[in-house]
Amino acid sequence: VLCVLEISLSFDNAVVNATILRKMSLFWQRLFLTVGILIAVVGMRMVFPLLIVGVTANLNPAEAIRLALEKGDPHTPGTYGYLMADAHPSIAAFGGMFLLMLFLTFIFEARDVHWLAWLERPLARVGRLEQLPVVVSLVALAIAGYGFAAEDKIGTVLLSGILGVVAYVSVNSLGKLFAQDFGERNAGQA
Repeated sequence: VLCVLEISLSFDNAVVNATILRKMSLFWQRLFLTVGILIAVVGMRMVFPLLIVGVTANLNPAEAIRLALEKGDPHTPGTYGYLMADAHPSIAAFGGMFLLMLFLTFIFEARDVHWLAWLERPLARVGRLEQLPVVVSLVALAIAGYGFAAEDKIGTVLLSGILGVVAYVSVNSLGKLFAQDFGERNAGQA
């Protein structure tokens, strides 16, 4: 299931990237693809998990790599598997809130094409409240944190979830800023 999800999201991402890259010079296309591949493949799939486990378990990078190469049972304290399982609530809260923000921003957005018009049109009207995705996400985080997290992990879940919302808002804001700047430059060249 994860492979199918990764492949389908990669195709979707490739379509979006191709649309954006089409408007860029050859230099920026190469830079985008080179840096993008490094970040997506090396950063997010290799470095980021080691970094998360290292930070949550107070390990230096060399120790995190050593433990990762040894693997280890999730039920044996001190192993990478155990540390990864222990870090799961914070990883899930951060990633879950980031993805929830992405979904809510999309679902509350006014669009020309609708698949479920009876549902999407009313949500777009409600979505005129500019920060509604943030409010809904934080309420969902509070419910999840206090309703489902282990008592000793509530603070970790809440902090990680808030950081996930902050990360999404920051990335989204930077994307809008760059899109606006890129649009102004292209308008000036026309």
